Amino acid sequence: MSARVIAFGTALLPPLLLVGAWQIASSTGLFPPQILVSPADVAGTIAELVRNGELGSHLGDSLFRLFWGFGIGALAGLAFGTALALSRLFEALFQPLFQAARQVPILAFIPMLVLLLGIEEGFKITVVAVAAFFPVALATFDGVRGIPKGWLEVARVYRTPFPSLLVRILIPATVPPVLTGLRLGLTRAWLVLVAAELLAADNGIGQMMEMGRQLFRIDVVLAGVIVSGLIGFALDRGVKLFERRYTRWRVA
Repeated sequence: MSARVIAFGTALLPPLLLVGAWQIASSTGLFPPQILVSPADVAGTIAELVRNGELGSHLGDSLFRLFWGFGIGALAGLAFGTALALSRLFEALFQPLFQAARQVPILAFIPMLVLLLGIEEGFKITVVAVAAFFPVALATFDGVRGIPKGWLEVARVYRTPFPSLLVRILIPATVPPVLTGLRLGLTRAWLVLVAAELLAADNGIGQMMEMGRQLFRIDVVLAGVIVSGLIGFALDRGVKLFERRYTRWRVA
């Protein structure tokens, strides 16, 4: 048996044990069905939500907000982190505020953003952008600051234009830490988006779960939990695989 098969079986064992314990708890009546439904019922609910198009509609709305918000937040984080690392004046002006703001839980910004933007698309996209901004900016700052000073001094001596400096030095030297920041930012953005949809949204995976709670449909709530977990896992693994391939190329 190959090592990959063993590793796959080992990774699959904990979810199977969890589903088994879940099935036993639901079938023995340890919890009332209004609180805990069986895995088969949740699977049937997911299948029904897929058939009637409700799951696809909610998931499409959530992913639309995620990728727009993450794109905006990641680009802003890349620009801010680079400026923070390269400019002493910029660092002196904004480093204290940045360090203080990134300690605040993202959900604490939601009441203020709702007052400013309402609960329309701009609010959800902004929440995602803020969630992605801080880890990407911090990773970019650390990556640029980690570049050997001699490289930047040589570029300064030869008066290398900023576009050339960016393409030939900054990007190749900072891609590994930046990819890690992007991975953390994407995962964080997805978690915050689902939470924001639970609190203030008309559609999306989080709102589907909230409607299930209001209607006492625990099967819909658990379906949303499973789908959001699978989406988050897929996003994280996708970025991790890209990061691993780039690292192999860099080492080679």
